[in-house]
Amino acid sequence: MFDQLAPKLAAKDLTAVILAGGQGTRIRHLVPNVPKPMVSVLGKPFVEWIVRYLADQGIERVIISTGFKAEIVDNYFKAHPVKSVSIACVAENEPLGTAGGFLNAVRHSNEDPVAWLVLNGDSLVLADLEPLIEFLNEPGTSGALLGVSVPDAARFGTLQVSSSNDLLGFLEKRNGAGIINAGVYLFRPQVLDFFVDQSRLSFEVDVFPKLAANNAGIKVSISDAPFIDIGTPETLLLAEGFLRSANIPIHA
Repeated sequence: MFDQLAPKLAAKDLTAVILAGGQGTRIRHLVPNVPKPMVSVLGKPFVEWIVRYLADQGIERVIISTGFKAEIVDNYFKAHPVKSVSIACVAENEPLGTAGGFLNAVRHSNEDPVAWLVLNGDSLVLADLEPLIEFLNEPGTSGALLGVSVPDAARFGTLQVSSSNDLLGFLEKRNGAGIINAGVYLFRPQVLDFFVDQSRLSFEVDVFPKLAANNAGIKVSISDAPFIDIGTPETLLLAEGFLRSANIPIHA
């Protein structure tokens, strides 16, 4: 059923959904009055750097899925648009989980893209998206994940990947080198029909296992690009240096 999912796509055909609805409890004491993705780094909210990275990759349409203090995100981007990118915010009325927040954003948008790109609002990987897109252009592939090869995966769950880059499963956190889930997903719209019918959804627990059971054809694009998440006080402190070296273009 997933063998023919034309048409082929390019970056400009995608609509990106940035998941920015989390509570950010681990760093709340450092930034008590703003959502975690709105933490200022080099004079801009972290989530704006994600939007600018997407713009540099050729993405023209972005939806931000918001939750905690949603109005702060919405008001900011109304006052500070990013050149060449259309930005809309869709709020959750209650915590919906990663996949639930994505579905809520999809259902409340007017977008009907060739494919959906999903990213976490508290992490950034400076990878070229083209290999991810090329996987989705292969016959029989309905979704793709971005995996990052790291020397120590102790803080993250890792991906189990076949020799032909098929996703086999998610592994628990463990010490040593591994391929971590970067939280960047690409889906054909038809795949959304196979999401579990419940309000609160996790991509790792609820979505990908069901897709695998339905032979959806999920590929993993593996990169060694720089990666950061700002979910802990320790990693938040590294964000400024990370972005200084990222060379993300600043559009007027």
